[in-house]
Amino acid sequence: MTPDSLRAALRGVPDPEWLDAAVRAVAAEPAAIGRFFPAAGRRCGRHDLPGLPGWSADEAARALLLTALPTDHAAHAEARYRHGDAAEKRAVLKALPLLPIGTAGAPLLHDAIRTNDTRLLAAALGPYARHLDPAAWRQAVLKCVFTGVPLAVVHDLDARADGELAAMLAGLAAERQAAGRAMPADAAALLDRLTSGSAPITAREA
Repeated sequence: MTPDSLRAALRGVPDPEWLDAAVRAVAAEPAAIGRFFPAAGRRCGRHDLPGLPGWSADEAARALLLTALPTDHAAHAEARYRHGDAAEKRAVLKALPLLPIGTAGAPLLHDAIRTNDTRLLAAALGPYARHLDPAAWRQAVLKCVFTGVPLAVVHDLDARADGELAAMLAGLAAERQAAGRAMPADAAALLDRLTSGSAPITAREA
């Protein structure tokens, strides 16, 4: 994912001139993002983008605005997240891997994972989730299972899944079996992969 791929996917938005002007304005005057960021849904639409699976037009437009900033990406991302509605928060979370911020956005992931908003949880487990420590990442994956978020949204799931996660899933499976409830199919499949040796299992990391 790059700013160029965001631009390409956004070519068919209802108001491309507005978006181009917004990107130029934010690049020249970073504080302008506070005006343009909330308006992206109304001006660009909220439909899913065929050329960018998993992204909506407003999310891609807002991510593009964040990438257009010349400096202070982490501070602006945090401000837009803290003061934004759920859609704006999701856009920030999805944009984090595109920003030159190192680990500075990790607190936003932790906040999203603590909420009861499953769409925020899903957005937090994209590529930037590599900055979650192993224990926090495992708990987030387990929360996906509890809340019904498809594990397909978890970036690098099989690469990061380890013996500790397998043990946690096995414990949950036993609890559900005792209660006469089934595990979600994707969680059961992951547990099977982990315990059968078809996915990498490492020693406990944290």
